[in-house]
Amino acid sequence: MTLFELVIRSMRKNMKHYYLYFFALISSTALYFVFASLQHDTSIMAATFGDVQFASLFKVSGMLLLAIVVIFMLQANSIFLGRRSREIGLYQLVGLTRRGVLLLLVAENMLLGIGALLLGIGAGALASRLFVLILMKLIGIESVITLSFSNSAAIQTAIVFAVLIGLTWIQIVFKVYCTTLLGLFKADRQGEHPKQPKAVLSAMMGLLSIVLIGAGYMLSSKLPGQELFLQMLVILASTILGTYLLFRVTIGWLLYWVRRSKNGQLGLKNSLSLAPVMHRMKANASSLTLITVLSAMTLTMVAIAYSLYYSAESEARGMLPYDFIFENNGQDARSFRTELEQAEFTFIHQSVEAIRLTGAFGNGKEGERSLLLLAAEQLQASGADIELPKQGEAVWFKGQRNALSKEPDTVLFPQAVNLEASGVPLTIKVIKGIDRYAMNYNVNGGQLAVPEATLHAIREQIPSSTNQATIQIDTYQIASKNERAVASGFYAKYVKADENRPDFDTYYKESLQKFGLIIFIAGFLGLIFLMATGSILYFKQMTEAEQERKSYTILRQLGFGEQEIMGGIIRKQLFVFTIPLAIGLVHSIVAVKAASALTLSDITFPAAAAMAMYTVIYFVFAVLAVGYYRRIVRLAL
Repeated sequence: MTLFELVIRSMRKNMKHYYLYFFALISSTALYFVFASLQHDTSIMAATFGDVQFASLFKVSGMLLLAIVVIFMLQANSIFLGRRSREIGLYQLVGLTRRGVLLLLVAENMLLGIGALLLGIGAGALASRLFVLILMKLIGIESVITLSFSNSAAIQTAIVFAVLIGLTWIQIVFKVYCTTLLGLFKADRQGEHPKQPKAVLSAMMGLLSIVLIGAGYMLSSKLPGQELFLQMLVILASTILGTYLLFRVTIGWLLYWVRRSKNGQLGLKNSLSLAPVMHRMKANASSLTLITVLSAMTLTMVAIAYSLYYSAESEARGMLPYDFIFENNGQDARSFRTELEQAEFTFIHQSVEAIRLTGAFGNGKEGERSLLLLAAEQLQASGADIELPKQGEAVWFKGQRNALSKEPDTVLFPQAVNLEASGVPLTIKVIKGIDRYAMNYNVNGGQLAVPEATLHAIREQIPSSTNQATIQIDTYQIASKNERAVASGFYAKYVKADENRPDFDTYYKESLQKFGLIIFIAGFLGLIFLMATGSILYFKQMTEAEQERKSYTILRQLGFGEQEIMGGIIRKQLFVFTIPLAIGLVHSIVAVKAASALTLSDITFPAAAAMAMYTVIYFVFAVLAVGYYRRIVRLAL
């Protein structure tokens, strides 16, 4: 028999084990090709965002996509090589040299890779149009864009996957040449007979895992300062190390004490679920940690991206409470009003008095800043939801918090604000702070809403000087989205090229495009991450099912029925799939909560919806694993 015939026979025999791996490989190739096609297509980049920031975002996302595909392929290949250890040993026993075994496995791997590459590029070329339509829909662009087959994307995909196949060949070389014959035959029994954990050491390591995770959570709850990158690294290192120790020590230790509390009498279901998980926990700690971290990253990324997209309108309204404003420009305001009336648009116009001057909060340690005092009654008259403070008091509208802001996270209220202009000292009491703007964010000065009487009193007490200015702001609100979009075109004529004076409609559409691109990339990466984590878990369960086949045969011979055995197996699958997901969910909830502090909107619902969707898709792999176990149990007799 020639080597080629041996390769074909081996592939036919192992195809039932390779089918999901082959499908996942094709899907990964297709998605990478689609991503590369979008990145290389100049018409799409010009239609979405041609600036450097978003081009860089595509490049970074491409590298992240490549990283997860590398991890997935190496993990999956390692699982299958371990699964075929006995077969590799048998080849050597019957006289095949290590070089011959290596050539056999490399040839299989190459044929599998070439097939996945060709089919993946073909599937990606067909799916590219669909992904372009999704992208255009997300960013709100109605124009039709034609996407042709990209030779550059195909070459890039081929090069990337050639490198990936090369990495799997290195794994094969190490497996064949660095594993003894005895080791090959014992590979499927590694981790089956764990030692009794040392009580004191296990307790200390278990406590350390919880402390590390808790420290990461506490650090993430604090808003970042100037050392943002360092803080993120510490959080990641602490959480990942804590998660590894949780799987490596804590969970196995807890399961051991559960078994000990039952005096070893676990019963059928616990013997089929609890015991196998406990025996393999140390051996699987690295892969389970990887799956948990990837799940947490995916959940956080998708949840935050969807939350930003879902909250784009409310975020824009928080930044720009008014659709259009004119500051100290009554002539343009009247001209704009005339255009709205001629177009027969329904609108609300309200003039708001304000004073801009310098002041300092509290004891002045933070230094003086520019402040904008706004008449609260006039803001209320424009339809704004403004609490009317008492005479001599103010409400501070802090706006959106910046991640690198030096301002303290918590400010105690009430707090005095000292105002001073031309040597005349004045003090007002700030009774509360609100995380949104009372006036459009581009109007200079920290925004304080004060009673109209207080505003007039301050204006009379402080003489005109270079440190203070009386301001008249004309605000316009238009309820109809279509009319607002047309009015945006009218308003653009009054805005100078070097002037930062956005209107709500333009700002909202730009935000929608920005967040639409982000959610598209996050969804793209999330799909790959989900496929990788679910597939790795499924492959490991396939391997364990084959290893436990003899146990099921014995149980069937003793008279246990299929449903009785499947009850324990289903419990095991719930345990195996739920633990990484549950820990990943907790990690992501903490991360999303930390990120929500930087937004103006409540992102609880969109984040929960994204996590629920991920969970449902994730458990599809659990259902597939249960189905595979069921076939093994049925064939046990």
